[in-house]
Amino acid sequence: MTFETVIGLLPMLLGVLVGQPGVLPQGVTRLVVQNGIIWRVPVLPRPPLQQIEWVERKGPKCIPAASIRRALQFSAEQVDFVLADRSRVRAKFDDDCAALDFYGGFYLQPADGFICIKRDAIHSRIGGSCTIGKFKLLEPQPKR
Repeated sequence: MTFETVIGLLPMLLGVLVGQPGVLPQGVTRLVVQNGIIWRVPVLPRPPLQQIEWVERKGPKCIPAASIRRALQFSAEQVDFVLADRSRVRAKFDDDCAALDFYGGFYLQPADGFICIKRDAIHSRIGGSCTIGKFKLLEPQPKR
């Protein structure tokens, strides 16, 4: 193999390595579509037996969409957001929300860069959506 052949194959080899699924962890991505911004949030599987219990406290009315790093789903009625500062906020859906499957990820479409209660909805990748009824701030407590 000549030097020119090796140099010619280098971009292809790098493309194969970069294109492999699972090489890089999937994170929150931002898409701009016709003057609107859509945030795609992957949902991580529920962690096995934790030594921490999450206690709910009064939560904010809005959270910045850019601070969301990932999400965890513990039931069909709520999704936990892990924020950039490593805090957790639980989004509880309105009572009229049908149980949806958000395990494949979901989309957020904030109007002003903030996700707010009673205004914004979480859109499932399979087509349904649920309005966020309230946020709860989660504080870690050791299990007894």
